[in-house]
Amino acid sequence: MPERLTEMLMDTWTPLIILWITVLPSIYMAPMNQSQVLPSGSSTGLKRLNEEQRVLHRSKRGWVWNQMFVLEEFSGPEPILVGRLHTDLDPGSSKIKYILSGDGAGTIFVINDKTGDIHAMKRLDREEKAEYTLTAQAVDRDTNQPLEPPSEFIIKVQDINDNAPEFVEGPYHATVPEMSVVGTFVTKVTATDADDPVYGNSAKLVYSILEGQPYFSIEPHTAIIKTALPNMDREAKEEYFVVIQAKDMGGHMGGLSGTTTVTITLTDVNDNPPKFAQSLYHFSVMEDVALGEPIGRVKANDLDIGENAKSSYDIIEGDGMDIFEITTDAQTQDGIIRVRKPLDFETKKSYTLKVEAANIHIDPRFLSGGPFKDTATVKIVVEDADEPPVFSSPTYLLEVHENAALNSVLGQVTAHDPDASSSPIRFSIDRHTDLERQFNINAEDGKITLGTPLDRETSTWHNITIVATETRNHSQVSRVPVAIKVLDVNDNAPEFASEHEAFLCENGKPGQVIQIVSAVDKDDPKNGHYFLYSLLPEMVNNPNFTIKKNEDNTLSILAKHSGFSRQKQEVYLLPIVISDSGTPPMSSTSTLTIRVCGCSSDGIVQSCNVEAYVLPIGLSMGALIAILACIILLLVIVVLFVTLRRHKNEPLIIKDDEDVRENIIRYDDEGGGEEDTEAFDIATLQNPDGINGFLPRKDIKPDLQFMPRQGLAPVPNGVDVDEFINVRLHEADNDPTAPPYDSIQIYGYEGKGSAAGSLSSLESSTSDSDQNFDYLSEWGPRFKRLGELYSVGESDKET
Repeated sequence: MPERLTEMLMDTWTPLIILWITVLPSIYMAPMNQSQVLPSGSSTGLKRLNEEQRVLHRSKRGWVWNQMFVLEEFSGPEPILVGRLHTDLDPGSSKIKYILSGDGAGTIFVINDKTGDIHAMKRLDREEKAEYTLTAQAVDRDTNQPLEPPSEFIIKVQDINDNAPEFVEGPYHATVPEMSVVGTFVTKVTATDADDPVYGNSAKLVYSILEGQPYFSIEPHTAIIKTALPNMDREAKEEYFVVIQAKDMGGHMGGLSGTTTVTITLTDVNDNPPKFAQSLYHFSVMEDVALGEPIGRVKANDLDIGENAKSSYDIIEGDGMDIFEITTDAQTQDGIIRVRKPLDFETKKSYTLKVEAANIHIDPRFLSGGPFKDTATVKIVVEDADEPPVFSSPTYLLEVHENAALNSVLGQVTAHDPDASSSPIRFSIDRHTDLERQFNINAEDGKITLGTPLDRETSTWHNITIVATETRNHSQVSRVPVAIKVLDVNDNAPEFASEHEAFLCENGKPGQVIQIVSAVDKDDPKNGHYFLYSLLPEMVNNPNFTIKKNEDNTLSILAKHSGFSRQKQEVYLLPIVISDSGTPPMSSTSTLTIRVCGCSSDGIVQSCNVEAYVLPIGLSMGALIAILACIILLLVIVVLFVTLRRHKNEPLIIKDDEDVRENIIRYDDEGGGEEDTEAFDIATLQNPDGINGFLPRKDIKPDLQFMPRQGLAPVPNGVDVDEFINVRLHEADNDPTAPPYDSIQIYGYEGKGSAAGSLSSLESSTSDSDQNFDYLSEWGPRFKRLGELYSVGESDKET
C-alpha cells in the first residue's frame, strides 16, 4: 500500500516539478524586453531553483519562452496556477491592468488583472485538446490605453498516462501453412494509445503473448507474430487461439494494457499420400449389364483437403484391362469401375484387376516421405443371366429372281440361345415390315419362302425383320434385318420411249431422215440394252420408207423418194418391230405416224392441213382477202348494233339533276284533315321537271307530235284534290311524253268518302260555309265538350 501511494504521488507531482524546473530556468535564460509577456518570478527564486537543479543533477532542457504548461486531469479544491504575466512597465502602483483573450479565456483560463496570475478553472483533457493559444496585453487601468502591443503565447496541456492501449482492428484472423519452419511470418497486429507519444512513456507500447505459447511468438516492439514450433500438423490440430497484450509505459509496472485475440488457422499442404480403405475389393456383375454401367466403387482416403486430396485412378494390371475402366468421381473422389465391352458368363466367369490411386498435385518438399500413391486388388465375378437369342449374322442379304415360284426357299437365318440351358428358338416375321405378306418363314429352322409373286419393275428391294424368340422365356427376343434383292428376268418387251409423230415435207429429198426414234425396256439386263429394229414382213418392201439402225441404239426413218403430196395422202402409218437381246428375247410392234406437211425451202414445217378439202381449186389469195374483209365488216355492224341497243336502255327522261321521284318530300304539318286543302300547297305534287318544259321519251317514238303542255298556273288553294288527281292521271295515261307505264305515282289522298271526315277546326279563308260541330257529341263526353266550345265560338261570331 505505501508503495502504491508513492507511485501515485510520483505520477501526480513529477510533471509539476519538471514544469517548474524546466520553465523557470528557460525564462531566466531567455532575453527579456518590455514587450514580452513572461511568467512571474524573482531572481532569488530563480537562483534557488538553479541550485536545486544542480543538487538534483537534472540536465537543463531548452524551452520556448512563450509557452506555459498545465497538467491534464488535475483536480483540486482550488484553481490551478498556470503561470504569471508581468511587464517591466509595472512600477507596482497597481495602475496596470492585464487582459487575457483567445482559446478558453474567461472560461477555462482566468487572469488576475492586477497580478497577472493565470489559473485553470476546469479539469483539462489533453486527448480532447492538447494546447490553447491566448493573447495577453497590459493596459492602463484608468484609461484602458494599451501600454505595449499584445503578445501571443501557448498553454500546452501536459500529458499523463490516462489511456490504455486499444486494438482497433481486432479480433484478428490469420493463416499459415502447416509444417512451416520456425520463424515463419503469420501476421502483424497494431495497438493505438491516445496518450502523447512524444512526452514520456505514456504511449510507448510493448507487445507480449498471454496465450498461444509455445506455438507462436511475437516481436515486443513490432507486434509481428511468427511460428515458434516446427512441423505443426494440420491433421493433428488445425486452429489455434492466441491472446496478444499491448502495455504502455514501455511495459513497466504501472502501465496500462489492452488485449486482442488472433485466430490462426493452419492451411493444408500435400503431406499425406492417398490410402485405400481395404486392400481387396469384391464385386459381382450380371453378364447382360449395359456398356458404361458402373459395377462398383473403390475409395482411397487422403487426410489432406481440397486440391491436395484429389487423386486419379488407373487399372495397372489384370486380365480385364480391356473389359473394364475406372474413372474418378469429382464430387466424392471415388474410383468408379465401369464395363467397356460386353460380358459373357459362358466365356469367362471372373476377372482380377489391380487399381492404383495417385495424388494429382504433389508437393516436392515431402517426396522424401514416400510415393504419394497406393494400390488395391479388385475381383469381379460375372453372373449368368438369361440372354436373348443371338443370330449368326448381324444382317442378312438374300437374292431371288422375280419369276421365282411361290413357296420357293429364298434363304435361311439361324440363331441360338447363348445361355447354358440353350432354349429352343422360334422364328417369325415382323409383319409391320411386310404388310403385304410377300414372305413367310419356317418357325423351326428359319427358312424364308416366297408368299406372293415378285416384280422387279415394281420394287427391287424388300427389307423385312426376322424375330427370334426363346420358347422357354418369351420375353427374350432378338431381331435381325433381312434385305431381299429381286433379280431381273427378261419379262418385258421393249417399246418406243414416247409417242412419236414424224413430219414429212412435200418437197423432201430421197434418203432424207424423217425421224429418229428410241426404245426403252423395263427390264435391267446385266450388259445393258441392245435393241433390234425391223419392219413387219408385209412391210419389208415398203415403197415409201425404210429404216436404219444407229450406233447409239436408236433408229432412223428415211424417205425412199420425193414428191409426197397432202392431196394424195396426208398420213402414213409405219409399223416397226422392236426386239431385245434377252433370253428368251422379247419383242413388240409400235406404229409410227408420219404426217405430210408443207415446208419452206429450208425444210421448216409450215402447214400440215389438207388444203384440197378446204379451198376450191384455183382460189387466189386476193379472193381470200376479200372474203376476210367481208367478215370483218359484218363484225363491225354487229358491234354497232349492240352498242345502240345498250344506249337505248339508259334513263327515259333526259335531265341534269336526279329524278324527283327518287326524293322524299316530308310534310310535318298535321293539317285539318283529308278535305283540308289549305294546309299544304297542292302544286307540290306536280312534276317540277315537267311543268315548264317538254321532256321527250327515250324508249318509244310518239306517233303524233304532241304539243308540250303549257305550264299550269298556280293552283288555287280551294281546288278539289280528288278532281285534281283524276285529271292528272288521265293526262299521264294519254300523254306520250309522261313517264312510261312502269313508273309508279302515288297520291296519299284518302278521298271524299272518309268515314272520319276532318277534325280540323281551321277553315279556308276563302270559304264562307259554316261548320256544324253537333256530331262531336256522338263521340263521347270529351268530344261533346269540345263541340260545345266551338258552338259557343260560332255564336259569338254571329253576334
